[in-house]
Amino acid sequence: MNKLDAEFIISSETELRGFYSDTHELAVKKCMSTLDEHCRQFIARSPFLCLSTQHVNGSADVSPRGDAPGFVQVLDNQTLLIPDRPGNNRLDSLSNILSNPSVALIFIVPGFEDTLRVNGTARLTRDPDLLGDMAVNGRIPTLAIVISVKEAFLHCAKALRRAKLWQADSLQSRSEMRSMIGMILEQSTGGPPEPDTLEAAERGLEDEYNRTMY
Repeated sequence: MNKLDAEFIISSETELRGFYSDTHELAVKKCMSTLDEHCRQFIARSPFLCLSTQHVNGSADVSPRGDAPGFVQVLDNQTLLIPDRPGNNRLDSLSNILSNPSVALIFIVPGFEDTLRVNGTARLTRDPDLLGDMAVNGRIPTLAIVISVKEAFLHCAKALRRAKLWQADSLQSRSEMRSMIGMILEQSTGGPPEPDTLEAAERGLEDEYNRTMY
């Protein structure tokens, strides 16, 4: 692995900005402190977001959140509500929020190349009235994340266009890599799993998905 040359490490914002042209005027003006009609429509269409959190000790985390379009509720023009669906119970995001409420989100809509970014602060709630409205198949989430919006803005399409994210010819076959549970078994045991063990683990994971999606 190449060793980084300290001579080329950027260490100040002044130095950083010296390598780039000035921020485009629209990139500054587009930032809003509330959710307008366009933001609300974007969120209503979005079945997927990434939630970024940070612990007070500096450790950071990004967590995917997905459900049917509209799963994130807009309570008012500065408040969002995200149900916490069943996961792996690491609770990284939730623990970070209790330590440091600052959060950032990126909303993605399949087929859209632009995204919506929201920055703000978060709290965790067990309000039964709020949770009841987010039940799916009779299953109520354990809690919900309340986001107080501080900044919201649309992000341009360059990243998703470079990634060719929605183009059919860019899709990769999952069979070209070992399954997720197979990789985790190898990572946790130090060696590839036996075929029978892998097959049983893959069946078990699918069963768990079916049982605990909500």
